[in-house]
Amino acid sequence: MSGIQGAFGQGFTEQISFLRKKLNLPTERWDDIQKSAHDRAFIVAGAQKADLLDSLRRTIDGHIKAGLSVDDFRKNFRNIVEKHGWHGWTGEGTKGGEAWRTRVIYETNLRTSYAAGRHAQLTDPGLLKRRPYWQYVHSGAEHARKEHKAWGDAKLTLPHDHPFWETNYPPNGWGCGCTVRAVPAPEKDAATTPPEGWDVPDPKTGMPPGIDKGWDYAPGAKTDTSLRQFVQDKLITYPPAIQRALVRDMGKKLSATERVEDFTASAMADKSRADALWLGFIEQPERFAKVVKTDLTGFVVLLPAEAARHEEKEHSRDGGSQRPIRADDYTRLLNGLNRGDLKPPSEEWNKWMDTERFVSVWEEAGETFRAAFGVRPGRHNRSVVLVSLVVKTARGK
Repeated sequence: MSGIQGAFGQGFTEQISFLRKKLNLPTERWDDIQKSAHDRAFIVAGAQKADLLDSLRRTIDGHIKAGLSVDDFRKNFRNIVEKHGWHGWTGEGTKGGEAWRTRVIYETNLRTSYAAGRHAQLTDPGLLKRRPYWQYVHSGAEHARKEHKAWGDAKLTLPHDHPFWETNYPPNGWGCGCTVRAVPAPEKDAATTPPEGWDVPDPKTGMPPGIDKGWDYAPGAKTDTSLRQFVQDKLITYPPAIQRALVRDMGKKLSATERVEDFTASAMADKSRADALWLGFIEQPERFAKVVKTDLTGFVVLLPAEAARHEEKEHSRDGGSQRPIRADDYTRLLNGLNRGDLKPPSEEWNKWMDTERFVSVWEEAGETFRAAFGVRPGRHNRSVVLVSLVVKTARGK
């Protein structure tokens, strides 16, 4: 077993949960996905086929959960690339190149998932109450980055919400094995302020001192952020990768980066607009098994332009307990769908439905949202689309 895996051991609950929250995303380059977008997107640079990416993802998840080594992963990696006919990947063709690439893929996922799992533990409210300070712990590696060693030697200890941790929560680069531990208070000989210039970007890399390019974020801090938000924040910098992930042969044009409010306004103004807005992905697909027969794993969530127009036409007037739909209501759809109370459609609907449908109901700001969705299955057209949205005031419950 390799040294790193021997140190980390088998994957723990929070670590595995972090891995399973990720969604596969095809990419061409390693920096198509930046910073905290890695909290939600699983990538292997150059892996653009969905089945290839899925095989790599399942293998990595399983190996980390079981506490297997990079050597075990390396054996499976050879079988996977051969099975899927993946060629042209960086490192292909030489034993040394393959060893380097497999180590980067496996250990990067191992280290970041470990750090994210620890972040979930460290930010537990009960633990924060007892141990509100975090201390930087250097890995003790022989070839250490001078900044990392300095932070560790100084026992740098700061409040958990200090800005330092937003960019310097480890790992802080390729192969970095540093960690953080929670403490009730700084030790007497501990540094309690970051070194001067810690937040001044290096003119060559644009990163703070001691941070490799793309590593200036805290793994696990943004696990509740949607991929759509990362696109809008330009942390997913390669929109065509999103487009391929969403519409591979779907046969329709989608908007992947447009703001929800702008899309709905445009759909109202342009009655001929027939595309759909990508809102995100179905998360925890097993939750939907009680209301639909179709396995919704990997399904995208869409807001069709015609659905937005339908809501304006049908629900534009105040109907007593039912208020008119606003543009900002659509911004709540994805979270409502993935977190709401799922229900089957009414018997009346069953009489004229030609596809599976279901309803998600959730409470927000004192109002009840009821959104109906249709399921579009098939080999390529795998989506869940909004059919109807109703918002009722407190008196309309």
